Amino acid sequence: MNARTFLPHKLDLGAFINEESRLEGQLPVVALTRLASGLAQDLDLSPLAPLEWWAEGRLEPQRVGGSQLWLDLHAEGNLPWECQRCLQPVFIPVTVDHTVRFVADEATAASLDADSEDDVLAISRQFDLLALIEDELIMAQPIVPRHEECPTDVQALMQSGLVAPDGSPVTEDTASEEAAPDKPNPFAVLAALKKGGA
Repeated sequence: MNARTFLPHKLDLGAFINEESRLEGQLPVVALTRLASGLAQDLDLSPLAPLEWWAEGRLEPQRVGGSQLWLDLHAEGNLPWECQRCLQPVFIPVTVDHTVRFVADEATAASLDADSEDDVLAISRQFDLLALIEDELIMAQPIVPRHEECPTDVQALMQSGLVAPDGSPVTEDTASEEAAPDKPNPFAVLAALKKGGA
């Protein structure tokens, strides 16, 4: 008997997990449009190394009732985010290891998901595994991506005063604010008069 063929974008989850099957592959970054929209802008993503991923179905036997259906997922890649200091691309590795439990329907999934640390989803015969991988990669993105050391040309701009330490350009307004001496407090004179009159 030939092994069943599973398609990651239209996955029969029940069959996949019950057979404890495994899928693996590579995903071009440019194909993940939602993820790509959050990466460094004006950068050609097509030459980037593809993301590596795998998914395995797992049955977890229970003392009462049938086995629980689980999907173990792994994905990794080196992605170009926008450095929040210099606004240039910074490559940061991202790794996802995630486990999802699948149940019979949406109502059961919602009920169990509220009380569980694990994600619980309703099972589907046409589940988009690649969309789930993209979701997990988006949630794993660094909160504040930045270089350990920004490129030397950006450092030179910072030293010249054209770029602030946070990477934002220095305008005339911000420069004058930094250069302006502290204004005298008008209430200081009043306080001095009170002391003198006391």
